[in-house]
Amino acid sequence: MFKQIAFMLLTLQMITGCNNSDMIRNTEIEKRLHSSIIMVSDNSTSKTYLNTFDDFEWDKAFLVQPYTTQTGIEEQIGVKFTDPSNIGSRDDIYLLVFVNEGKAVQYAEIERLHTTFSLGDKEVLEPTNDVIYIER
Repeated sequence: MFKQIAFMLLTLQMITGCNNSDMIRNTEIEKRLHSSIIMVSDNSTSKTYLNTFDDFEWDKAFLVQPYTTQTGIEEQIGVKFTDPSNIGSRDDIYLLVFVNEGKAVQYAEIERLHTTFSLGDKEVLEPTNDVIYIER
């Protein structure tokens, strides 16, 4: 009986240890970016800085476009990341993925709201170069 319980606990630990259970969806960043979008008037471009509303350690952040596949996400960010948003079949959001020391640590789903987001001519954001452009 003890061996069966130990085996079940070990199996459960292995299953939960292999997912993004430590991945945090940052709803605070989602809310603040949503507020930034609303402030942009039609047919204009604005920019926002991530360091004005982050309170965690990150060294890179990636903006993932709608319809990006799981493989495409991992190629873009360079680390293992299981997409909890299912962005590969969605066009209503962008995904902002934060990486720290080679590990995806947080993400935010950014509603498009008839808006285009970009990093300008950059492929990755860093804490010292963290501008996101918002175009309506």
